[in-house]
Amino acid sequence: MSRTRRPLLDALTLPAPKTSVPRLIGRIALGAALVFAGTTHLTVARREFRAQVPDWVPLDDDLVVLGSGVAEIALGGALVALPKRRVPAGLATAAFFVAIFPGNISQYLTHTDAFRLNSDRARFIRLFFQPVLVLWALWSTGAWAALRHSTRR
Repeated sequence: MSRTRRPLLDALTLPAPKTSVPRLIGRIALGAALVFAGTTHLTVARREFRAQVPDWVPLDDDLVVLGSGVAEIALGGALVALPKRRVPAGLATAAFFVAIFPGNISQYLTHTDAFRLNSDRARFIRLFFQPVLVLWALWSTGAWAALRHSTRR
């Protein structure tokens, strides 16, 4: 009986592939950046982050900011502290970056100033960094390679 191909499930459950020093450094740097950003969500930059929550989100702005801050701390911690689970952590981190992208688009479309992004040009340029974060998460954790490898089985 042939096994059904399940690339995402395989990537989540199979052992993480070997990694390189640049990927290790990239994963730890991304994890540290997420822990730092998440901490600022809960403390000094809470007001700035509330300004980024789109009006159409049906939750309290502060709840969204606190929840996303906790998520960032958890994801960052997983990237740093769980090297054997780095593929699922990378996939979750990439999904998180995709999930928060509408907030960046909303900030641009509504001309909302936050984090020294006080011009439409600055807010527009920032939009191009979100895909870089997604790729960084997938590359540094080996998630991209794990997905590619699991589809070849």
